Amino acid sequence: MSSYDAADTATRVLVLNSGSSSLKYQLLDMRDGARLAVGMVERIGEKTSRLVHTLPESGGDSSDGGSSGGEGGRERTGRFADHAKALEAVADELAHDGIGLDSPELAAIGHRVVHGGLRFSEPALIDDGVLAEIERLVPLAPLHNPANLLGIRTARALRPDLPQVAVFDTAFHTTMPEYAARYAIDTATADAHRIRRYGFHGTSHAYVSRRTAELLGKDPSEVNVIVLHLGNGASASAVAGGRCVDTSMGLTPLEGLVMGTRSGDIDPAVTFHLRRVAGMSVDEIDELLNKKSGLVGLCGDNDMREIRRRIDEGDERARLAFGIYIHRLKKYIGAYSAVLGRVDAVAFTAGVGENAAEVREAAVAGLEALGLAMDAKRNAVRSGEPRIVSPDGARTVVAVVPTDEELEIARQTFALIGEDRPAIA
Repeated sequence: MSSYDAADTATRVLVLNSGSSSLKYQLLDMRDGARLAVGMVERIGEKTSRLVHTLPESGGDSSDGGSSGGEGGRERTGRFADHAKALEAVADELAHDGIGLDSPELAAIGHRVVHGGLRFSEPALIDDGVLAEIERLVPLAPLHNPANLLGIRTARALRPDLPQVAVFDTAFHTTMPEYAARYAIDTATADAHRIRRYGFHGTSHAYVSRRTAELLGKDPSEVNVIVLHLGNGASASAVAGGRCVDTSMGLTPLEGLVMGTRSGDIDPAVTFHLRRVAGMSVDEIDELLNKKSGLVGLCGDNDMREIRRRIDEGDERARLAFGIYIHRLKKYIGAYSAVLGRVDAVAFTAGVGENAAEVREAAVAGLEALGLAMDAKRNAVRSGEPRIVSPDGARTVVAVVPTDEELEIARQTFALIGEDRPAIA
């Protein structure tokens, strides 16, 4: 464990999530997890970029990076030519609020990095060697790791004196046993090209599984949880005693559940068929399965609220899409029940999991043999707090546990740079 000799007052962590043309950020105080600022820059490098900056405690909405106007929110438009200019603009906004990057209270910067391969099973203090390894992993995440690297290099140039930490989406899943992580293909070929199941959304699965144990009043080591992270991207995990033993995403985020625009599980021979019979190129098949499949491919919508509205109006395409989505969910709940042997809780999280009561109800319906049941009144309640939605006395608890990937990144960052700092639950 590395340490950082800074003033005891340095309790803030800036979390950066860099995309190819976007930069999301949150500044958190690790004494209590409070968000001091939330925002994002989008359309970096385009003719007109946009920065939205919010102070959540001043009435902003931290769930989406804030909004223009209203108390606590500011918006800037103009051209940010690259990530360096975007981060400089973010630094200006923070400085305007007296919480700038030069503040002695800033302890570290935590970076979301999508792919850590097998090299990174924990967060890593960033140095030139860590950067080189993240770059070596680019072929496994060509759409994400390059953007993550941009954010890291930009932040290091701006604050070279400050500890910076990489927190990896894949890290939580490195505890999977080999029989769960390996594909049944030629071993030499798999090893030569690093083909295996890595899993993603790891910070969410780590956070939610731990919070679920807290909701049950138990230590994570005592609890077996199935976590269902259901957003536009969706994944499931089987967590035994705080350790991931299986997860639905694989070499890439394409495997597993039906998602907003991704197919999830599919016969690999479909790709050969499309190449040979339809004459589609590899890039066209890639785009089909990642961007034109899932819910949007089935019914033209990837917004669950719109799909439910269409179902209520009698739309059969929407009904079928919903049925396929739920069927896949049930299969994974059943499979992970078998993997775990004993399931203490099933936890729904992320945008759909937290907000779509109909999805939760449908996913659990018919699984009474697994000890699952739903309390309709509890399930209908909307809340930002973790809560149990199954009846009292149910053998397996069904819970809604809002995820907080930024807080998890900040927590892991803060823990890495010094064990003697104030802890956060």
